Parts: sequence; C-alpha cells; structure tokens
Amino acid sequence: MEMLNDAALIKVASYFKALSEPTRLKLLNAMRDGCKTVSELKELTGCSQANTSKHLAMLLEAGLVSRLQKGNQAIYSIADECTYELCDIVCGNVAKILQRDAVISAALQGINPNS
Repeated sequence: MEMLNDAALIKVASYFKALSEPTRLKLLNAMRDGCKTVSELKELTGCSQANTSKHLAMLLEAGLVSRLQKGNQAIYSIADECTYELCDIVCGNVAKILQRDAVISAALQGINPNS
C-alpha cells in the first residue's frame, strides 16, 4: 500500500467497505460453490428480494461479483476467487483474537480455559 496514491486508496477502502456488511459476506459465502440466481441467493441468505438485490449491486459495483443476464434472470458469481482467500485469512485472525480474549477473560475470572 506504500506506493498507492489517494485515488487507489479510495478504491481499496471501497473494496473493504463492500466486505464490511454481514449480509454481503453471506451472499459471497453462498456463491462459494458456484453461480446463483437472485432467487437462490435470497433463499440461502434469508433476505428479502429487495435487500438481496441491493447488496448484490454494491458487490457488483465494488468488483467482487460478476453478473450474467440470462433471460429474465440475473445470475451472480464471484469475480475473483482470491476474495475467499482474503476472507479466510480474516476469519482465521478473528478466531485467534476471540480465543486470546477467551483466555484473558478466563484468567481474569480465575478459570482454566484448557480444563
């Protein structure tokens, strides 16, 4: 990131902003095994049609998903598999933080978390 100008940093921030909402993460996760229609994504995430479409539009604008129009159906897919690698790294780090916090909390309460 050292060599990025302000315009590039704004684009990077926009990318992370798109990943900062749980519903959008659910949508991306639902596409791990392949392309999905809006209706399929709606069912998999439990969101309304309008909410699903709104979040997909933001993911599309950020370049995280691709869209193919097939008749009257929009079919979405992940634009770059590296997105999942990034999410997996972040999830691993969050798990480490939660585990560390649990150990600290247990220590403060005088509990051995490993027993």
